[in-house]
Amino acid sequence: MKKQTIAIHTPYTRPDTYGSLSVPIYSNVSFEFKDAQTMSDAFCNRIKAPDYSRISNPTVTNFEQRVKALTEATHVTAFNSGMAAISTALLALVTHGKNIVTSHHLFGNTLAFISGTLLRLGVKPRLRNLTNLETVENSIDEQTACVFLEIITNPQLEVADLKAIAEIAHKKGVPVIADSTAIPFTETNLKALGVDIEVVSSTKYISGGGTSLGGLIIDYGTFPQINQRIKYDLLINLGVYMTPQAAYMQTLGLETLYVRYQKQAANAQWLAESLRNVNDIEHVNYVGLDDNPYHNLAKQQFGPTAGAMLTIDLASREACFSFLNRLRVIHRATNLFDSRTLAIHPASTIFGLFPERQLAQMDVRQTTLRLSVGLEAPEDILSDIEQALKKE
Repeated sequence: MKKQTIAIHTPYTRPDTYGSLSVPIYSNVSFEFKDAQTMSDAFCNRIKAPDYSRISNPTVTNFEQRVKALTEATHVTAFNSGMAAISTALLALVTHGKNIVTSHHLFGNTLAFISGTLLRLGVKPRLRNLTNLETVENSIDEQTACVFLEIITNPQLEVADLKAIAEIAHKKGVPVIADSTAIPFTETNLKALGVDIEVVSSTKYISGGGTSLGGLIIDYGTFPQINQRIKYDLLINLGVYMTPQAAYMQTLGLETLYVRYQKQAANAQWLAESLRNVNDIEHVNYVGLDDNPYHNLAKQQFGPTAGAMLTIDLASREACFSFLNRLRVIHRATNLFDSRTLAIHPASTIFGLFPERQLAQMDVRQTTLRLSVGLEAPEDILSDIEQALKKE
């Protein structure tokens, strides 16, 4: 079956008592067992059965099973946010004295976790240019826990060669973790490119309109110890499991992901091409544009679509603020891949607490605005941008 069919027709782990077509929200905390032995077997993982909703819940399990069917992963675990998925995946690999080879082009909170939180625990960040394969090879040593990167960085929109990086890392016995939030896993095959673990903020495309927070670890089973640590250590001890309410909403979102994404990606492509002809926009950055330096590599790795995130540069920070204040259709809000088009000034918000020197190192400019393109008519999005650029 095609992926859009799999998203809707993946069978339940157990048939619903009433034959519900949609898995119910099991909002209860605990589950009764028929006898003491069954209870012991469930708690000790000898049988697959929910025992406590902080660790396992039927609604969440159904969501995980659908993602597993779509990705052909070995293991899928759902978390209560994208950051929870990222932090858990990294904590499953690091110990004191280890290092993480990653990019200085990372989303703000991810960078803060790696270069702040983990650094305090004795894990060293190695912030490198991951588009330089020689640099990647020279940065990995016997103390490297993993290579971590975003498939399209936010907001720089940089794309690294995943297959080449994976080959370098695997020769040294090091796993590759990729944040694949920028393009849905229904559109890509990162396993074929050598990625060992995908982390996803399911808050984004999957939730379907910013309805709920969530995250996923999609594990392809190439480093079995990772899932062992996640399932039998971190998931139990950190309390980061997805709630059944979020899992229900994201299961519904998963069913319409294909059609929503295709529309959003098409809107973004049309808008990026149109914005190049708009006065007062000094630069448009979108991987789907033919003259983008990462266009060919992104197309080779991720297929014909380039996601729904683009950036524009105006003359100054003041011009960006004035633009945001004039918007009428586009929302001034954070988040990505909502059904609505969203705009934000990353340097003063997501990266607002970073010093100017560090912003320069990360290529986060005061002149850049990030747009997450939604499901509106693209002509209406363009019209709103044009009127917001007009000077009084």
